[in-house]
Amino acid sequence: VGVPRCGASLHELNKALRIELNANANCVWQIQRNANQTIRLIFSYFKFAPSSSCKTESIKIYDGPSTNSPVLGQVCNDTDAVPVLQSSSDSLTFLITTNSVAFTRNFFVFYYYFSPETKVENCGGQLTGPNGTFTSPNYPKPYPEFTYCVWHIRTAKNSKINLRFQDFFLELDQNCQFDFTAVYDGPTTNTGLIGKVCGRRAQPTFESSSNVMTVVLSTDYANSYRGFSAQYTSAPLPGPVEPNIFLTCSSDSMKIVLSTSYLASLGYNETHLQLNDPSCHPVVTNSVIFSFPLASCGTTKKDEDQSITYTNVISLSATGGIITRQKSIQIIAKCKMENNSTVEAIYITKNNIIQNTTSVGRYNVSISFYDSDSFSKPVLQSPYYVDLNQTLFAQVSLHSSDPNLLVFVDTCIASPQPDFGSLTYDLIRSGCNKDDTVVTYPPLEHYGRFKFNAFRFLQSFPSVYLQCDILICDSNNTNSRCTKGCISRQKRAISSYKWKTNTVVGPIRLKRDLRSADHSESLTKADAEETPNLQQYSFYTLSFVVLISNIIIVVAVILKYHIKCQAGYGYQKIQSS
Repeated sequence: VGVPRCGASLHELNKALRIELNANANCVWQIQRNANQTIRLIFSYFKFAPSSSCKTESIKIYDGPSTNSPVLGQVCNDTDAVPVLQSSSDSLTFLITTNSVAFTRNFFVFYYYFSPETKVENCGGQLTGPNGTFTSPNYPKPYPEFTYCVWHIRTAKNSKINLRFQDFFLELDQNCQFDFTAVYDGPTTNTGLIGKVCGRRAQPTFESSSNVMTVVLSTDYANSYRGFSAQYTSAPLPGPVEPNIFLTCSSDSMKIVLSTSYLASLGYNETHLQLNDPSCHPVVTNSVIFSFPLASCGTTKKDEDQSITYTNVISLSATGGIITRQKSIQIIAKCKMENNSTVEAIYITKNNIIQNTTSVGRYNVSISFYDSDSFSKPVLQSPYYVDLNQTLFAQVSLHSSDPNLLVFVDTCIASPQPDFGSLTYDLIRSGCNKDDTVVTYPPLEHYGRFKFNAFRFLQSFPSVYLQCDILICDSNNTNSRCTKGCISRQKRAISSYKWKTNTVVGPIRLKRDLRSADHSESLTKADAEETPNLQQYSFYTLSFVVLISNIIIVVAVILKYHIKCQAGYGYQKIQSS
């Protein structure tokens, strides 16, 4: 076994290399020989600097005589396999790069030339059915040298595989660098390593998480033993554990509730959880509850087409120790504000598998009248009695803990009916003032403000209701619809908003209607007190009836003439007396 410090040119038919490197290494090994054979390269042991990434520290393997050849593969700190690579010709190159961390890296690699057309009997294959057996080549006699066998086991869907080595005897080595058996949870040898074993073991056992398992036997050039005899069986997978997680979104906050039993089924408890901001801790009862304002605990906000999305992530990972066999899990919680609703989504990621659940909520938006342009004292009475041409101050309010939102009053219409039927009047349309008394104030964070003069609808409609379409945008987006103001019909399509809703306020009534109602009430009371002695006043009563009849005839003539002169509804401004 050679111990080259940094790179070498290798020409032997086979060779094992024990490599030690320190910080800032950049070393190249080239394997080349004039032979019509293929190279198999095996990294049976590697130890990089702790916490290093593939970007800063790795082994890159090239299918050819230099680092300009095509990349065949890469090995780094998070490689979850025993890397075995095979060239397409008689040359191969690998480059080891290390970062600046002071640490001694250790690698064990060996290679050999072989002819792919040469087959070894009883070496690998496809195994199907609910159970079965297989052995190493020549078992119970010593296995051959330079052997690489792969068995693919597949059972029925919705089952798992239990593998037991009834007899096991390979070359003994502390790190299983020379001869070894590797077992993978899945159909390939690239990832999902369950374990690597060697030496003389008492019936090692392995279990898959699905109906597919892969078993590898790799041997070098010396010290062969009898190998192994293995048996596998299958068993039904337990029913899926329902993700017992609930997400609630509001204008102010996000609330995530996880059941402790669900966490336990994943092999975790509340101590393994953290949000994007680890300083935000849950409340633990029978459930684990994260409740926090939208703009806190590391929540991110993203502008999307017609919506604003708030996202936070709960990470579940093992704590303490050096290694773990638990799979890391992420619970991605999303509150999506769009089209008059909040779409709440939870995504649970586990080995790139995503599950999700959704529910619906909404932004909290209201509209109120105020007594002045200071917008400090809201009008609480309903109906709101006003004088004709009185200036009315209206404010739309967004109730949200996110400070980076902007409210824009896009459209406001008035109607004498609360259902806003066919009879309506535009005050504001697409941000443009349609009534000449309307004045809109510049957008101010969570408030949209405007004022207009009171009016009434012609004919006998005592009330006026107001309905406004509200747009909500990200205040950091200087090109949002909320910053565009009045948009003409031709240009309307070019500006987009992020969220839209409408809100209603009313009714507004004239003060004269209030006075008329009070007067009518007093007349009724007086009439009730004067009902005795009707016979005494019969003459006066008859005279009064005759007078009223004449008045009704005159009014009918006037109305007939008025209707001929004016058809349909209209809008009239009347100066207050």
